[in-house]
Amino acid sequence: MGLFSRNKAVTLFNPVAGEVVALADVHDEMFASKVMGDGFGIFPTNGDIYSPIKAKVTAIFPTKHAISLVTKGGVEVLIHIGIDTVELNGEGFDISVEVDDQVDENTLLANVDLAYLQAQEKPTDVMVIFTNLAKEKLKLDLGKYEAKEQIGELE
Repeated sequence: MGLFSRNKAVTLFNPVAGEVVALADVHDEMFASKVMGDGFGIFPTNGDIYSPIKAKVTAIFPTKHAISLVTKGGVEVLIHIGIDTVELNGEGFDISVEVDDQVDENTLLANVDLAYLQAQEKPTDVMVIFTNLAKEKLKLDLGKYEAKEQIGELE
């Protein structure tokens, strides 16, 4: 990796239809406080979760509630589906990718049964967290979007 490999803006896409919100507005204090890193949340209207960025899948949590990605430039991205959903042990989650898969905004990562999450009294917020931003600035357009629509960039 070259010294200047992270200097180009990276396009961000909405991973799931719904309302894109500031990270401070999600219903989980740990994520809202940016302890894990900067990012954004989505209040989803359906359960199809796509990649928010062109990257490689680096980890799929055994409980299927979270997927880690890394871009060619080395930006690490955590997609966390729902709140306290680790307790569901994978129930309600169908993962469509494997570790080492190359993904982009057209790649379905997972399908989540939002009704099941709600029946289990788990908030359905989806969080996209950039866990290792250095000098990059997150620029987002908040509001209601379909999945795969451009919503911002990392500069």
